[in-house]
Amino acid sequence: MLERVKAALPALPPAEQRVAKLLLEDARAFATLPVSELADRAQVSKPTVVRFCRSVGYDGLADFKLKLAGSVNEGVPFIHRAVEADDKPADLVVKVVDNAVAALLHYRNDANSHAVDRAIAALTLAGEQGRRIEFWGVGNSGIVAQDAHHKFFRLGVHSSWCSDGHVLLMSATMLGSGDCAVLISNSGRSRDLLDAAETARKKGATLIILTASGSPLAQLGQMPGHVMLAVDHPEDFERYSPMVSRLLQLVAIDILTTGVALRLGERLRPMLQEIKRNLRSKRYAS
Repeated sequence: MLERVKAALPALPPAEQRVAKLLLEDARAFATLPVSELADRAQVSKPTVVRFCRSVGYDGLADFKLKLAGSVNEGVPFIHRAVEADDKPADLVVKVVDNAVAALLHYRNDANSHAVDRAIAALTLAGEQGRRIEFWGVGNSGIVAQDAHHKFFRLGVHSSWCSDGHVLLMSATMLGSGDCAVLISNSGRSRDLLDAAETARKKGATLIILTASGSPLAQLGQMPGHVMLAVDHPEDFERYSPMVSRLLQLVAIDILTTGVALRLGERLRPMLQEIKRNLRSKRYAS
């Protein structure tokens, strides 16, 4: 949670920044103090404290403090450790695995369940109504978008994926009310995705955005009618081969896929069983 707040800090209004700084100074105290005392210490109004909690992706102060208490009390057993040029293979195993575990536990503690529920509801409705569900990402995130499409099209919905900037814009232009565009980005600053997102928004499609808090793309996801799913991590956005960010994106997609499958219900079972039977012909006999 604290990583998310740090990432969102520059984009917050000045009054909400004071609340954020109060939190970062003493997270344990923030989780226990009443709203009146928090407001006094940050020299803001009580509604500003609540607005801050919503600005960083939570339902309100109660939801924020509940998640914060779990985060600071439970803690995470590993911290992100940078790989060094002289690391031995044994060091690489420990660091890469520990970084992945730490990031996943942070994500579990920080995930906004209300936003996840809204995303699942929008995707399920689009699937039931035969509307389009598109997954967009460029570069490394484009691979995650392809994986998302691979999972979703087996649910019997109209799914597709795209990572080409020109095709993204054309695809966004053809969306309409009831359609969903799921945008996946590590940095949240890709010009191709921002252009496509703005076009899709104007056409009436629902945006579901998986990206870093406080980024330009995240701000579009926080607009009314759209969904922002924060995927924050300590990995440098400029890393040539992002690892932790990709794992978190894949987990977020798995959560959405599972949620939609559960809501679509028993009607999926016969189709999935038939797919599995047909795929047996593609395997060598044991």
